[in-house]
Amino acid sequence: MSLFVDQARAKALFDTLVAYDADTSLRPRLAESWDSDDSGTRWRIRLRQAAFHDGRPVTADDVLYSFRRVADPALASSSRQYFAKVDFTRSKAVSPGELELVLGAPDFEFPSGWGAPGAEIVPAGTTAFGAPVGSGPFRFVSFTPGGAAVFRKNESYWDGAPTIDELEFVPVNDETARVNALLSGQVDYAHDLAAGTAARLTGDGRVSLLEARGTTMQGLILRLTQPPFADPRLVRAVLSGVDREALNRVALAGRGEIGNDLFGKGLRGYATGIPQRPRDVDLARSLVREAGAEGLNFAVETSDVDPGFPTAATLISQQLNEIGLKVTPNTRASSTYFGETKTKGVAALTRTATLPVPTFLNQRFRTGGSNNVNGFASPEFDALMDRAAASSDEGARLALFGDAQRIVHESGGLLAWGFSTWTIAASKRVAGLVTAPPNTFDWARFDRARLS
Repeated sequence: MSLFVDQARAKALFDTLVAYDADTSLRPRLAESWDSDDSGTRWRIRLRQAAFHDGRPVTADDVLYSFRRVADPALASSSRQYFAKVDFTRSKAVSPGELELVLGAPDFEFPSGWGAPGAEIVPAGTTAFGAPVGSGPFRFVSFTPGGAAVFRKNESYWDGAPTIDELEFVPVNDETARVNALLSGQVDYAHDLAAGTAARLTGDGRVSLLEARGTTMQGLILRLTQPPFADPRLVRAVLSGVDREALNRVALAGRGEIGNDLFGKGLRGYATGIPQRPRDVDLARSLVREAGAEGLNFAVETSDVDPGFPTAATLISQQLNEIGLKVTPNTRASSTYFGETKTKGVAALTRTATLPVPTFLNQRFRTGGSNNVNGFASPEFDALMDRAAASSDEGARLALFGDAQRIVHESGGLLAWGFSTWTIAASKRVAGLVTAPPNTFDWARFDRARLS
């Protein structure tokens, strides 16, 4: 849960240059407009008039500083991939309200990274974030590590001051406790609810449900650089041995959609022409035998960080045992799960909310990508991504991204078994919130909330 809490808090305090609509098309935010030269290596960005919470205007120097900071490998930001091509020695502020970013290689998809989590704009020179200063709709008041964060409305917000005076984030990892706090009136909003919980709350007159259906990828990462999944036969055996329909029916209570081992179903750039991978137990068993892996033991890493993970881990383990493997779930603490599974274990459950498909591909599958935790490396894939980025023709660009996804589908080591429904429950006294996928423009817009 903590990643999405962090992102919601960041959205309240900070702005990005752009935001994502539900299909990941771009909506201007701090960037009023932008364009590139014919080569796709020089980008001009014109900023709207906005101010930080301390009264300083948001300027081109702040944007340059923010992007340079994120691109610094020492920060180890998962967002550094978006700015890896920027030549900061040649990029410059043209004026306080305009900047030019120079890239080392063409990239006509470059603006997509400006709206990603981690690309928030901070004042130039910021090194400490104990009392953060942003330009977002709420100002920082207090924060207790592991406890509540309290923000107050920004009366001078460029996009209109919030209606509510104060916003408090109360992290509660246990879903039952979150729901009970909502039903008892202790809180007004409970996010990231399991499909079964959503089914039970449907029709409850005390709450309103906001359900963004099929918007969060549910997957299993296979670490390709280590045994047993350094053997592509076992990767294919796992992909063929899992019953996606059963996972949707049980782990997602039938409220999700099945996946095809690709991210971004329904989003711009998703490869729709790749046939659905079926469950083929006979093929999976033969691949296990061929690899000499009958009875092989390994664990599926899981956690309650996602409400569907524990059930999914149990079901995947049972299904893979049916093809001749010996698989068991290994439960890790939710507070450290995503950090630990970047380096530990050989198979780990994962989830990803809304991001532009090319952004996800570069993060997860490019050689050396900032979130390439399964160790996938393919010169052919990298070359396709580079060719796509260098094309000014969007149709040609998307076709090349589709070719890259075919490689991922065959050998990327990602079992994307389904897409869960992002469910939020809110008190009936809350108005102004709308259903939206996580990470998009309308998600977590607490500045629009009204209390009756």
